[in-house]
Amino acid sequence: MRRLAVEPRAEWRERVESVGMLYHTIDDEIYWDESACYEFTRSEIDTLDLATAELQSLCIQAVEEVIRRNLFSRLAIPQAFVPKLIASWEMDEPSLYGRFDLSWDGSGPPKLLEYNADTPTSLLEASVVQWFWLQDTHPQADQFNSIHEKLISFWRSWPYVLRDPIHFACAAGSMEDLGNVEYLRDTAVQGGFETHRLFMEEIGWNQVTRQFVGLDEEPIRTLFKLYPWEWMVREEFGPCLAEANLRVIEPAWKMVLSNKGILPILWQLFEGHPNLLEATFDETPLQGDHVRKPLLSREGGNVEIIRGGGVVSTSGTYGREGYIFQRYAPLPDFDGNFPVIGSWVIGGDPAGIGIREDCSEITTNGSRFIPHYFVEDSI
Repeated sequence: MRRLAVEPRAEWRERVESVGMLYHTIDDEIYWDESACYEFTRSEIDTLDLATAELQSLCIQAVEEVIRRNLFSRLAIPQAFVPKLIASWEMDEPSLYGRFDLSWDGSGPPKLLEYNADTPTSLLEASVVQWFWLQDTHPQADQFNSIHEKLISFWRSWPYVLRDPIHFACAAGSMEDLGNVEYLRDTAVQGGFETHRLFMEEIGWNQVTRQFVGLDEEPIRTLFKLYPWEWMVREEFGPCLAEANLRVIEPAWKMVLSNKGILPILWQLFEGHPNLLEATFDETPLQGDHVRKPLLSREGGNVEIIRGGGVVSTSGTYGREGYIFQRYAPLPDFDGNFPVIGSWVIGGDPAGIGIREDCSEITTNGSRFIPHYFVEDSI
């Protein structure tokens, strides 16, 4: 794993916009950053591939354990939604995607920092934008990236007999979220679905039919939402989710895995596993360098790294539901750039990586996306 300084393509902004990425600059700061890239070897990519498959397997076992031991209150999941969560698991409602965030420098086993299992973003840039960058800049190399093909394959293999139109929604006001949703919507169309787009704020509730409806009062039977479950269940119409006949992507059982509380549960189940970090709900037994994370948070909000007597932290509005504590795993330091590897799972299978980089050890919404490629191992 090497970080290389490279010359950005001429007219790179126009190039990424041409494939749908209109949010390459966020708050006047570069988000899509091709002034550098990461080079891997094939064997390093194999390591990431295998670690991702292993972590996905561990997580599925952890969901079973949470349900069996009734650990929902430990994860601050409201009791009223537990039956829906369990039903979605027992019906084997399919999961479209997820992204493991890993700490790794190319040596030893990758370590799981967290699982963005419900509303992962940076999908368009990982799937499409960096692929076109590869074709323009390193056509002789390869990339760990089958995200696009696996998304379309997922939709084509949708198991339901009734292929209802899918409503795709995100909150209004975020160009990045909208870009991710529109990309996914396009893959669904290529997978044979009729689709509609709307914002979460435009979804209504019909008191007579007891259904969620769209702008024209049409019933919503299948909803893809780039919007966290933990927000939905706590909002005005959240209680209606428990009774509505509504398929949701991601399914309700993903509430278990998108919660940072899954990290200590994974450690309890598989203590010492090489891809896991020690984690606990209780601060007392975890001495030494560690990280404090809210059970429910997004984009690095309210994270604290306690290291060597000092604290590195981010602000935010999260933490009221409680925290977990995780053993500190230093990110690789490339001249003050700290990369996190986001390893994608599509339909349960490893599908590729995207790399976010920051000058801080805590990855936030403003952290830059850096493309990658891999080459054959030298003999």
